[in-house]
Amino acid sequence: MFQAQLTRKTFTRAVLATALTAMMPLASAFANPVTPYTPSAFKAAQAAGAPILIAIHADWCPTCKAQTPIIDRLAGDPKFAKLKIFRVDFDGQKPVVKEFGANMQSTLIVFKGTAEQGRSVGDTKEASIATLLGKAL
Repeated sequence: MFQAQLTRKTFTRAVLATALTAMMPLASAFANPVTPYTPSAFKAAQAAGAPILIAIHADWCPTCKAQTPIIDRLAGDPKFAKLKIFRVDFDGQKPVVKEFGANMQSTLIVFKGTAEQGRSVGDTKEASIATLLGKAL
């Protein structure tokens, strides 16, 4: 009886440990969520002096689809824990796209408070996107 209980407890602990280990990569995905752009949220982040990424995104864009997991991975890095990420819908928010001076989707713009620190268009290299994000810190 004692051995059966011990085996059951050991098995349960092993299952829980495995489940928690499998979920660890997901924790970083939720650590720094991408927020749909609104002028008020953007201005609040600027006023707080936060590092900010504006991602001009289109769901149909293959380059944007390639950028998304890279940005998600980098956002999970503790270095970028305070980064505020705002997604601008290229098709649905044309006035905002124009306001940022973007000519196409897959444009990434970083701010440190109110000052633009850099931008890129069509970049899908993790190292250079990380360098761009670093300019906002």
